[in-house]
Amino acid sequence: MDPLYLFVFLGLFSPGPNVILLTASGARFGFRATLPHVAGVVLGVGITAGLTGLGIAALLAQQPALKAALGVAAALWIATMAWRLWHSQPGSTRGAEADRPWGVLRAALFQWVNPKVWAVAMAAASGYGAGLPPLEEAQRLALAFSGLNLGVCLFWSWAGSLLALLLTDERAWRIFARIMAAGLAASSVMVFL
Repeated sequence: MDPLYLFVFLGLFSPGPNVILLTASGARFGFRATLPHVAGVVLGVGITAGLTGLGIAALLAQQPALKAALGVAAALWIATMAWRLWHSQPGSTRGAEADRPWGVLRAALFQWVNPKVWAVAMAAASGYGAGLPPLEEAQRLALAFSGLNLGVCLFWSWAGSLLALLLTDERAWRIFARIMAAGLAASSVMVFL
């Protein structure tokens, strides 16, 4: 078995922005309503991993100002999501955008500023390369990341939907949401490590 798969699985399964957001979405909106979010994460992570196989990580390493700007944007976006989660209410009770689960496009675009996905993808590209031509290496990484991440995302969304059974009153939801928001806010620090 290619050691890349175990590395990618462990990297994506462990808590980070996607795990936190999918678990919270599953708890708040249910498993089925979270499936577009899952699809977007799987798509976005695959594209990000594929781009690292094509050498975008090397480009970012050569452009420290671009890397810093992307890092600040990522930290601000993640901090904003943490703030919204901190103040969220259980279930979808209002029609505002913030009160609906993420769609495919939003979840896919988030991967561009997700520091954990970039870190795992860059480590996989540099440490578990197969010595293939760049296009084949990009395809190998994209398929490994997307395939494994599908199972990971489905698991955390489903786990969140099961947690909803325990989060039946507003106090329980508030405790859960604030723990998840604190974890998400802490992950924004990963951008600068």
